[in-house]
Amino acid sequence: MTGPHEPTDGPLYAVVIPTLVRATLADCLAALAAATGPRPAEIVLVDDRPEADADPAALAHPLRILGELRDRTRVLTSGGRGPAAARNTGARAVGAPWTVFLDDDVQVGPHWCAQLAEDIEEAPEDTAGIQGVIAVPLPGERRPTDWERGTAGLAEARWITADMAYRTAVLKEVGGFDERFRRAFREDADLALRVLDAGWGIRRGRRTTRHPVRPADRWVSLRAQRGNADDALMGRLHGPDWWIEAAAPRGRIRTHVAVTAAGAGACALAALGRPRAAAALGLGWALGTAEFARARIAPGPRTRHEVGTMLATSVLIPPAATWHRLAGEWRHRRAPAWREVTS
Repeated sequence: MTGPHEPTDGPLYAVVIPTLVRATLADCLAALAAATGPRPAEIVLVDDRPEADADPAALAHPLRILGELRDRTRVLTSGGRGPAAARNTGARAVGAPWTVFLDDDVQVGPHWCAQLAEDIEEAPEDTAGIQGVIAVPLPGERRPTDWERGTAGLAEARWITADMAYRTAVLKEVGGFDERFRRAFREDADLALRVLDAGWGIRRGRRTTRHPVRPADRWVSLRAQRGNADDALMGRLHGPDWWIEAAAPRGRIRTHVAVTAAGAGACALAALGRPRAAAALGLGWALGTAEFARARIAPGPRTRHEVGTMLATSVLIPPAATWHRLAGEWRHRRAPAWREVTS
């Protein structure tokens, strides 16, 4: 008689976890080891730290947490090339029919293995991907911060690889993740759009995974503007309306460009000795910046620290977003559309 953790009564799947060996990895592996249901045929941890920082000893504790699953686990390295490359490294090593991607900062539910098996067994033959249900715990005693609200948006996002299962053969068919996406941003939407374009379906499953809000400093929203370069690549690959197909928020890039242009124009006109025109553009910059700051402050906790952070970053985000978008447009100017590559 097999126990609840035996793999013999369920579909074969492998789990691929790209990691920078953050403190969250131990909780991720502990939750996976404790989940009931058919066990993964294998677990592939892909250490994506740069080679100079990849101390193998840092993985000793997380690997011990896996218990009996340790014998089914192997560690690969991907040299710090980003999560898309790390997932490809892991997926190429998988021999199971299904590959399930987890991020190293999530915690699967107590019955995740059983629910995953049901998701796979119930999948129609034309279904290539099954997305998990993501839950983001937020503080109950106060309003969430800007960073917490941004993380909470993952619960409604499509196709995110925080918990995403794909048929291994389909991953190979479409060429896996595009490794030009160097951050954990848009690489999942790009893959899903290519899978759908190849005639496959993607559905949402019933298994649940918890995605806690990780600690972050006050400048995290400013660093996140690097994703505007990835949006430029998405536009080259999937056309200007890619965000409609991906059901992704369009964001404020057009407004950010306008506010940045107004600010730059005001400075230039002032330097040229045209104070009235400079004042007009300066007023436009101030109004645009104030509106942006108010939209971020109003739903938040409105503490002194949060308000100060929102005011400072609301001034800096529009030029940062504009710079990264222009840099992305230039960097990817020769990237062919996905349909041109496959035709």
